[in-house]
Amino acid sequence: MPKAVRFSTYGGPDVLQVVDVPMPVPADGEVLVQVMAAALNPGEIGIREGVFAQIWPAHFPEGQGNDFSGHVVEVGGTGSAFAVGDEVLGFSPRAAQAEYVVVSSGVLAHKPATLSWEAAASVAGAGATAWASVAAVKPQPGETVVVSGAAGGVGIIAAQLARLSGATVIGTASSANAAALEDRGIVPVQYGQGLRAQLERMAPHGVDAFIDTFGRGNVALAIALGVPPNRINTTADGAGVQQYGVHSDAQEQADSPAIWGELAELAASGALDIPVGAVYPLERVADAYREVATRHGFGKRVLRIRP
Repeated sequence: MPKAVRFSTYGGPDVLQVVDVPMPVPADGEVLVQVMAAALNPGEIGIREGVFAQIWPAHFPEGQGNDFSGHVVEVGGTGSAFAVGDEVLGFSPRAAQAEYVVVSSGVLAHKPATLSWEAAASVAGAGATAWASVAAVKPQPGETVVVSGAAGGVGIIAAQLARLSGATVIGTASSANAAALEDRGIVPVQYGQGLRAQLERMAPHGVDAFIDTFGRGNVALAIALGVPPNRINTTADGAGVQQYGVHSDAQEQADSPAIWGELAELAASGALDIPVGAVYPLERVADAYREVATRHGFGKRVLRIRP
């Protein structure tokens, strides 16, 4: 029997188990994918802990993981745009961390052959969230954009996409990640005390747009810097959205295989880097989430389902 991640009660990473599950069977319009890699995202921690139980309740035993990459191994019915053997990437809520997943063919994109499984698994979640964040603030050539948490899985992609628009991008991060940002054309700045003064010195003509992927006061900081609310997007500060009326666009606003395919092609061409900071086997899913929870790693954390 194939294996999948499940949890049967809310709690910390120790509630996660890798268990045997029945082989899923695709219906008409669906495909069965043998998963090669599945990404991990901070929001999944809140779901597993019950933080979002009022709006996204778990149905025990609950699966986990959303974005993945793999091979099509079976096609249900006829008329699918995918065939057995196709390399794909996609999004399957609370099901992706498994050896096999059944999804509608409408939520898959083709994976470029030169893109790694790990990078491809990060496209439909972190990549789409970054895309939506950048689209919300509409950076223009010659403008200055600040990205908070620019070394994280979403932030590093958003910062590069903003830079591809022609903007100068300043990324907040720890000093340990400064060189990695510079290597990708992003101007690093140390987060923490004195950040506002640093940004004012670095952008003497003002900050035009602000993408917040970290929360913890960054929306208020953007407002203090004079950034208009319609040029601010946050994926991590719901209170800031309510208080200031800023954007909160994320994966849902880029839930499109066409966008995923474009991101994947950018990554395959070398125009966009999707860095993977650590890869774990499926059996170490709890350890992987412990690292994600620190919010200090560079790039994405990914489960490699098959060698």
